[in-house]
Amino acid sequence: MKVVLDTNVLFAAISTPATYRPIIQAFWEGVYQLCVTTDILDEYIEILQQRFQPGVAENIMEMILGSPETNFISNYYFWNLISADPDDNKFVDCAISANVDFIVTDDKHFRVLKEIPFPSVSVISADDFVEILTGKRPAHKKKAGKK
Repeated sequence: MKVVLDTNVLFAAISTPATYRPIIQAFWEGVYQLCVTTDILDEYIEILQQRFQPGVAENIMEMILGSPETNFISNYYFWNLISADPDDNKFVDCAISANVDFIVTDDKHFRVLKEIPFPSVSVISADDFVEILTGKRPAHKKKAGKK
């Protein structure tokens, strides 16, 4: 299985406590290939450096870069399918070039891809991906005051 992880999903999978820990765990165990481009890796490191202690982002990136499950993709065509947030197009272009099974994201800007017949790009949520990986939906904390 080949996937592209949006940065928000990667961050959620690495954070502690992580409802989405099965996403990164499955990657480390070789359950799926992570498809990336230089632009995606640049965004990963930028966000991880902003949100983690010094050195943590670099360690995570070393593990991603050194994994045999990381599939490095070069884009030769840029589709520009997401106009609401053009920065998201790097994930779409990578997904198309790598012929991935899906993009995993909770970003609403990717919803437009459901309306585009060609090229076809499947998008699933982080919850759906955890369910694919584990066979069950992630258990989210209930909001205070609700049962």
